[in-house]
Amino acid sequence: MTDSSGSQNTGCWASPYQLVSGQTQQHQLGHVRFWVTLLDVEWQVRQMAYDPEAEAPDWLAHTGYSLPSSEVAVERFIRSPDDDGLVHYLPAMAGRPTVIRPYQPLTIPAGQRCVLYVGTTLWLKVCVGNEQNELTEFPLAPPSMTWLGRNTMEGELCFASATYGRLSLEAVPKRPWRAVTPVTIINRREEALLLERFSLPTPLLSLHRNQAGQLWTPGVTVECDTDMGSASLRIDAAVISDAGHCEPVAPAREKLVKGRLVRAFDHLFG
Repeated sequence: MTDSSGSQNTGCWASPYQLVSGQTQQHQLGHVRFWVTLLDVEWQVRQMAYDPEAEAPDWLAHTGYSLPSSEVAVERFIRSPDDDGLVHYLPAMAGRPTVIRPYQPLTIPAGQRCVLYVGTTLWLKVCVGNEQNELTEFPLAPPSMTWLGRNTMEGELCFASATYGRLSLEAVPKRPWRAVTPVTIINRREEALLLERFSLPTPLLSLHRNQAGQLWTPGVTVECDTDMGSASLRIDAAVISDAGHCEPVAPAREKLVKGRLVRAFDHLFG
């Protein structure tokens, strides 16, 4: 149980916080500030985007009795009599695919493979009670949209990642508001593949937390077929060993019905 005495603490995913009526928790995480207030018959959630001067490596949390300015919009939710004043913050991957770019365009020769390590921004779900009933969710950085496809008629609307895929795991900034995904791309074509961007199937990825509190997803493997018209995508059953011992904290938003997902080449690589 997290202390609610009024001191500043480090926030934590999927851990219960105990509030009493009248208390407000203020959080600073990623590019968002948010406040969760418990009253006798309702919960209130306020959140606003802000642009920090530098990426904060920590999640700051403070419990007290003060509210933000009235200019910050409020969402109100009727309180269940058996929620016991418990609030949980659960991470979630984006509800659309996320377009990832390598730090610089990367060529994968015929018959070769590479591994990119990707850090993607999370959504936060505010859940209450032992049953963790969801009140609301919001992104931890303002999402931007992009189109991925052959033309304006064929393709899909995706989120655009604010970070780059890296060839070295050590080069990926570890942040509490991002999850790390290893992506293996196998080029089975008879010609080189120029990798400029890639559609990561974020709705299909579950979230896992290691002992350091960092969030990971299972790995994704993409095989570019020899016919050059399609690519198959497979999601690993577990996270990689480099993540350390992990425990699941959030399921995928969507389930992959079959073991592999075959996509048009242009829908994966633009």
